[in-house]
Amino acid sequence: MPEDTPDPSVELTTNGVGPWKGEQPTEQFYDPELLAKGDSRNVIDRYRYWRMDAIVADLDERRHPFHVAIENWQHDMNIGSIVRSANAFAADTVHIIGRKRWNKRGAMVTDRYQHVRYHADVASFAEWAADARLPVIAIDNVPGSVLIETYRFPEACVLLFGQEGPGLSAEALAAADTVVEISQFGSTRSINASAAAAVAMHAWITQHVSFA
Repeated sequence: MPEDTPDPSVELTTNGVGPWKGEQPTEQFYDPELLAKGDSRNVIDRYRYWRMDAIVADLDERRHPFHVAIENWQHDMNIGSIVRSANAFAADTVHIIGRKRWNKRGAMVTDRYQHVRYHADVASFAEWAADARLPVIAIDNVPGSVLIETYRFPEACVLLFGQEGPGLSAEALAAADTVVEISQFGSTRSINASAAAAVAMHAWITQHVSFA
């Protein structure tokens, strides 16, 4: 697919765009229905009017080699927001450990464009990571953890996050190759799980993505 696509002849806004005005493009990645009716989806301008499968295919050519894993024992409301951040930072895959059902409201339908894989328990997830030769980097503020500001993330790895409140389970911490914590300077013991995930993903981005 081309690096640049024709700009729609309507104003681009974060709230979507109306029907395409003028001669319609003929590239196969465009969705005829969206061209005719407008595109109100939460997508970047590059993907306006694109078919969903075409967007996923294009993302697959530019995803980063880090994965995101989340424990889901208590139907955590943060999972949707973590999936949304994973999509924003172009994570390879999101892995949900435990309950397969999760609240998707916070994902803002970004899960449609993000690969999501399920693991019944920590053991099966750890086995998958070992087979894939991906080190597991747990994010939690527990004794013995390494400060994220001093840690160099492996380029290919899995960032593992726990539940809001209790954090990662003892089994998950035991399965991790390294435990990393985000420095805090206020009175609260921990920051929101989805916020921690976004911070950790962006830390990986700053280390491994060139902006030159």
